[in-house]
Amino acid sequence: MHLVPADRSGRRTIDGHRVCDAIAAIGEPGHVRTWAERFSLLADPGRLALLLALHHTGPLAVSDLAVATGMNDPAVSQALRLLRAAGVVAGEKEGRVVRYRVVDPVTVDLLKHCTTAGTG
Repeated sequence: MHLVPADRSGRRTIDGHRVCDAIAAIGEPGHVRTWAERFSLLADPGRLALLLALHHTGPLAVSDLAVATGMNDPAVSQALRLLRAAGVVAGEKEGRVVRYRVVDPVTVDLLKHCTTAGTG
């Protein structure tokens, strides 16, 4: 059990080789934390709806996203602020209108797996 950290090495295991495989699969805590944060962005139905709309249609303004998702403008703006801070979306200003689009390629890949037909 060469991958078991010293602080856990005295604990009893049933399948030691599988424990090492599991530790290898989990990887570095920072990597796990990064993915958990990414998934937490997608875990909110409102944010996921916004991302799905943007992924499918391309750039949209806040008011259009509000109509499409059934959210109000301030809620859309707040969600977009969070997504923008995380580097998932970016806004492009045209005059007084800002249109948002998904810019994170990993999020785009995840959104490709989300569909509105059938949940399982």
